[in-house]
Amino acid sequence: MVSDLAEKAFLVVGASGALGSRVARSLAERGAAVTITGRSEDALSELGIDGAHVVVADLREPDAGRSVVAAAAERHGHLDGVVIAAGVVAFGPIADIDDDTIDDLVLVDFIAPVRIIRAALPVLPAGGVILGISAVVAEKPMANMAVYSAAKAATAALFTAVRGEARRRKVRIVDVRPPHTETGLAGRAIAGDPPKLPTGLDPDAVATRIVEALLGDETDVPSTAF
Repeated sequence: MVSDLAEKAFLVVGASGALGSRVARSLAERGAAVTITGRSEDALSELGIDGAHVVVADLREPDAGRSVVAAAAERHGHLDGVVIAAGVVAFGPIADIDDDTIDDLVLVDFIAPVRIIRAALPVLPAGGVILGISAVVAEKPMANMAVYSAAKAATAALFTAVRGEARRRKVRIVDVRPPHTETGLAGRAIAGDPPKLPTGLDPDAVATRIVEALLGDETDVPSTAF
C-alpha cells in the first residue's frame, strides 16, 4: 500500500501501553517502519503490528535509552522520529511513598526521557521529531500524586529547554500533555490506590491527536488542546 510514511522510520518507547500501542499501530498502518519497545516481549508481540521490530528494554536500566535508539537506527538504517509513551504512576501522601517507588517514578518518567533524547538527537536528521507524552499533572500538580506530578513537570521543562537546542539541528521537540485518559494506567499504579476519577478521554481520540501532532508542525500540545 502506498503511504505518506513509506520511507519513514519511528521508534515508539512504551509501545505496550494504551497510547503507545495506538500510535505505533497508526504509524505502521500508514506505511512507516516501526520499532516498538517495552518490558514484556509477550505484550509487544500480542499487539500484532505487522512488520514491527520488537526490542525489549527496561527503562530503569542506565543503558536502555541508548540501546533502544541504537537498535532502531541499526534496524531501519535511519530514524526519523521517536515517541516516548512510557510511564508509571503512584498514589498516596508524600510521607507514605517509599524510596523504591520514588526511584521508579523518577527513573521512568524523567531520567529515561533524558537518556532517550540524549541518544536520539545525534541520530535524527533535519526534519526529525521527538515527541513525549506527558500528563496534565505537569500543568496542575495533584495532591497524593506529588512525586508523579513533579517528575512529569520536570519532563515538560526538559522538553521546553531541549527544544531550543534541537532547533539548531532542525529537530522538532513536541511535549503532549493529555488530560486524564482511560488508558488503565491508574489501575497499574506501582504504589497506592487511585482516587475516584471522572471518566477520562477515549484513548483512540487521544492517540489520533498525538499522531496529528507528531506528523504536523506543533511543538507544544497542552491539555486544553484535547
